[in-house]
Amino acid sequence: MKRDPLPAARKSPASVELKVVRIGNSRGVRLPKAVLERYEIRDALVLEAREEGLLLRGKKDKRLSWEETYREMAREKEDWSDLDATMADGIDLEDRW
Repeated sequence: MKRDPLPAARKSPASVELKVVRIGNSRGVRLPKAVLERYEIRDALVLEAREEGLLLRGKKDKRLSWEETYREMAREKEDWSDLDATMADGIDLEDRW
């Protein structure tokens, strides 16, 4: 029986040591199959740099609602005031009126 690399019973954040391996001319890490399945990681990951270290998470497939988008933008603590408000279809809202 294989040992689960990240036991579900842990209350605190689980961690597992991964080795950095050569992949062609690059370097990378291999994630255990159990981790990929548990966190539903498919084809893409997002790597976030944080004060406490790096965070690796699965890429979200769904689009954010306006409320979720606002929360994400507020969390980024970035100045969004110069953001060009163009819709996804490339048509400015001001051009419609």
